[in-house]
Parts: sequence; C-alpha cells; structure tokens
Amino acid sequence: MTKAGPPPAPATDGDRAATLQLIIALARALQAIERAVRPHLVESGLSLTEFAVLEVLYHKGALPLGEIRDRILVTGASTTYVVNKLEERGLIRRRACAEDQRIVFGELTAKGRALIDEVFPAHVERLRHVTAGLSVSQKRDVSRLLRALSLHARRTTGERITEDD
Repeated sequence: MTKAGPPPAPATDGDRAATLQLIIALARALQAIERAVRPHLVESGLSLTEFAVLEVLYHKGALPLGEIRDRILVTGASTTYVVNKLEERGLIRRRACAEDQRIVFGELTAKGRALIDEVFPAHVERLRHVTAGLSVSQKRDVSRLLRALSLHARRTTGERITEDD
C-alpha cells in the first residue's frame, strides 16, 4: 500500500471552483462517451462491464479474478456476477492457479476471443469518432494529465498502484 502524500495547500475560492468544474467536466465527458459506445455493445449482446472484462482479458491474457475486478473498477460481487454470466455464455472460463488453488483465473474461450475480435475494432472506431473533437496532441496531453490525477487520487486513498498504472 502506498502512503498518502502531504496534505493539499489551503484551498482558495479559485481552487475550489476549478476542482468542481474539473469533476463535472470529467463526469459529463464519461457519460457522453458511454452513451456513444453503449448501443454498439448492446447490439453485440454485451453490457459495458461485460465488454470491459472481455477487453482486459483480450489485451492482458488470463488474469486472477481479483485483478480483473481491480482493472475494470467494479466490486468483487459485481465481478463474480459478470464473470458468471460470461461463463454461462461460453465467452470465458475459470481456471484454478496451479501454484495456489485459492486463486482463480479468468480467461477467454475461443468463442469469447471471436466475439471481442469482432467487437473491439468497431468499439475503437466509435471512441475515435466521439473523441475527434480533440487533436492527437490534445488527447495525449489529456491522457497524461488524467493519469497524473488518477495516480495522485489513488495514492491519497492508499490504493495499490501497479506498473501498468
């Protein structure tokens, strides 16, 4: 666990206003992006969370269920529910860890890989379309700033930080 950093400087009215504006802008942007991609995922028979599980396994390979939970930002109970649904549909399977039977991995099946192979490219195009209001340079700048914000916020709460963060 990482220790929280030093306390923030005393707030000014300008800082308070900028902080609230930032949070509102982040929330509105995320809502707009989700509204843009959700219909395509629903057409493919996936919720946003189901897609997130398939996508992380697609890019990272088999992962412990706890790590899937951490990467897609849902609770353990929600992860179990989504993994159960995906497993029932034959899109992923569970596999016990050979070294530690307490650890269970989730991995894509051939059917799950085929679905994400089909859905992911169109998903990226939808994301590219919805973020086309920013130049490539602006996207990189925003990504860098949001990554810094995320790392600081996570350190503040004592959340574990990995090399992928």
